[in-house]
Amino acid sequence: MERRSVTNIARLTIVAMVLLTGCATIRRLQARDTEELLTAAGFKKQLVDAADPKPLDAEPPYRLVSRTKDGTMQYTYADPDNCRCVYLGGSKEYAEYRRLATERRLDDERRRAAEDVWGRNSWGLELP
Repeated sequence: MERRSVTNIARLTIVAMVLLTGCATIRRLQARDTEELLTAAGFKKQLVDAADPKPLDAEPPYRLVSRTKDGTMQYTYADPDNCRCVYLGGSKEYAEYRRLATERRLDDERRRAAEDVWGRNSWGLELP
């Protein structure tokens, strides 16, 4: 009975590790995609020094945050794990980022719709 319990605990631990690794991988891929769009939109990448007394903890990670600074809107995106950097941009860069993100989302939807049409029935026939 005790051996069965240890085996079940080991299995659950392995499953939890696999799931957590998968979540971290997804977060990394999403961050990379967002950072590609931010760069294409004109955001400036600013590396954060490891000795900086105000580390990236001050920014919510992996979120585009807007703030008003000196009367102008400023947008920041912090990546504390992959590049240890902050992306900085203004209203112009943010508008371009939104346009590129919308364009990418629509392209993804079109691609999925095209795959769905061909994935239903390879012969193209409507079957009941």
